Amino acid sequence: MKTIEDYGRLSARLRAAIGPHIVDILRQGLSIVLDFPANTVPNRDWMGSLITQANVAHELHLLDIPDEICKQRLRHRNASGEHPFQVSDVEYTQFTRYFVPPGPDEGFNVIVHTA
Repeated sequence: MKTIEDYGRLSARLRAAIGPHIVDILRQGLSIVLDFPANTVPNRDWMGSLITQANVAHELHLLDIPDEICKQRLRHRNASGEHPFQVSDVEYTQFTRYFVPPGPDEGFNVIVHTA
């Protein structure tokens, strides 16, 4: 995975493969935390479809943190050397430009976390 396009293509394959498994787990009454981005409407549509299929309660956690704080935290994480994936300020900006906050019409139970 070297580009955003690679990420999009490969994550779509992963979502298609694990979606039915996620629904089965949820129907058994177990909780799941999805470490997938919910930064765009299409990504949230996928998550919403799983919730609808499983007919379960849910929470969507929204981190409402200023970009400068996020960048400071990334710089600290990068400097610690404890995480194998390094993110530059340029990459952060490249990824976050896709962010669309969830709207009330999307039907999610949104829990907002602030700095």
